[in-house]
Amino acid sequence: MTSRVEDALTALKRGQLVIVADAEDREAEGDLVGLAELVTPETVNQMVTHARGLLCAPMAPEIAQRLSLLPMLPHSSDAFQTAFTSSLDARSTSTGISAIDRAATIHQLAATTSTWDDFYHPGHLFPLIARANGVLEREGHTEAAVDLARLCGVTPVTYICEILKKNGQMARRKDLKALAEGLRIPFITISEIKAYRVAQTVSPISRVKLPTVYGEFTLQDFENGDEQPDLLLTYGDVTGQKSLLLRVHSECLTGDVFGSQRCDCGAQLQESMRRIAAAGRGAILYLRQEGRGIGLINKLRAYTLQDQGADTVEANEQLGLPADARRYERAAAILHAQGLTRVRLLTNNPDKVKQLSQAGITITQREPLEVGVTRTNRDYLLTKKHKFHHILDEVTDND
Repeated sequence: MTSRVEDALTALKRGQLVIVADAEDREAEGDLVGLAELVTPETVNQMVTHARGLLCAPMAPEIAQRLSLLPMLPHSSDAFQTAFTSSLDARSTSTGISAIDRAATIHQLAATTSTWDDFYHPGHLFPLIARANGVLEREGHTEAAVDLARLCGVTPVTYICEILKKNGQMARRKDLKALAEGLRIPFITISEIKAYRVAQTVSPISRVKLPTVYGEFTLQDFENGDEQPDLLLTYGDVTGQKSLLLRVHSECLTGDVFGSQRCDCGAQLQESMRRIAAAGRGAILYLRQEGRGIGLINKLRAYTLQDQGADTVEANEQLGLPADARRYERAAAILHAQGLTRVRLLTNNPDKVKQLSQAGITITQREPLEVGVTRTNRDYLLTKKHKFHHILDEVTDND
């Protein structure tokens, strides 16, 4: 079964448009995207008719350099650092604003022989310069569009337009999906593109047998740059499973190794192994996200503040650190690379469900993973319930 990103690449190569949405906690918007090499007046007209936003042309930095296009301002105050250049029109155009003229300008940008002198400055089209490493560096529509062009194997120049509703308000996720269905074009997210890119470089370093008290697991390690490798434990035959039992577990040295009772991490890991073994097959993806992504040293500093009365969120904030710095695109990439894309997820964390879903992992069911309340972890669990909105039915304020 092909991924949604592959479906989008197929559509783009046919000259069609696709819808790309960013994270709901970022701009929470969607853009229509097309390849500049395959642009036509008809697709430009379709884009401006249905999207209604500003028509722009994202391009790789080497293209902008060849065209002598510089940032519009030396110091942008845009919150998302969108890299606008000065606007332009192809010299072959008349007014520059018609669908025919804008298609000509877009196509000229993709021509390998184009230079600054092939355009009027300013004009009616706004080039955007993508970051060199695409969505792995900046999770914006500019980078997503250029990454899609690279994945299609064409000149990394595209055209995009923000999608508005008929009443002029920004189209949100439900509206974007409805438009994609109406136009019969693919809908994907930037998280999916990021996971797809990472998945292309993800492969296990080693694969070994791991006998445990719950039975024999298979352990694989995946290189993670300068960090310790992420680990995948599988039990039984996990290939081709339509709804595999899965735990995505963030490393907790104090809980997983030393059995700390400040948290429920170690107990969750052990219970996950037990339930997966009992089911006969399943997987645990062990991510090196110590302390919800802040690292062991900072976690211990936060523990010091917690001993003085702060809760786990307040302690992080007092240290100038995010309450939860974890992202799950790499987790999704490993799962994609291993073909584990339809899962029953062992978690109490709705944000984990949301992020993995946005990265193209189908969560067929959330399996609760409550492992008991103790005198020493009760306040921690209450904070997770009230401030992180974890689904913890066993934890009550009246205990």
